[in-house]
Amino acid sequence: MIKNLSILLVEDDDVAAEAVTRSLRKVDPKIKIIWKQNGKLALDALREKAQQKEISEPYLVLLDLNMPVMNGFEFLEHIRKDKKLNNTVVFILTTSNEDNDRTRAYHNNVAGYMVKHAIGPQFAKLATLMDAYIHAVELE
Repeated sequence: MIKNLSILLVEDDDVAAEAVTRSLRKVDPKIKIIWKQNGKLALDALREKAQQKEISEPYLVLLDLNMPVMNGFEFLEHIRKDKKLNNTVVFILTTSNEDNDRTRAYHNNVAGYMVKHAIGPQFAKLATLMDAYIHAVELE
């Protein structure tokens, strides 16, 4: 299944974060999940990863769009401008099903765009999707 992968979950909703974590842990109980409540905290974690070793490679980001302090689009703009982070694999995980949000996200080179209610109860399909992606694309 998912091996040696860190997932940076950027989500301000405690209930959604817990559901995502439980869903991913059903696939692999050892998966490393780092949860940050907004884009600023996530960006800080990525930029300091060499010193703090909080996030190890390979990693991917599950990113909500609507958050306080720094929203998902602001986070994407920062990492795409950063030479050390611009290749970060990001999946959007949001409540927004708006075409303009989806288009804007894909213009920022996201790997996928998932609407939370379409993923199913307790994010059941999320772990399956992440596992399929990791096996299809070499992240290391």
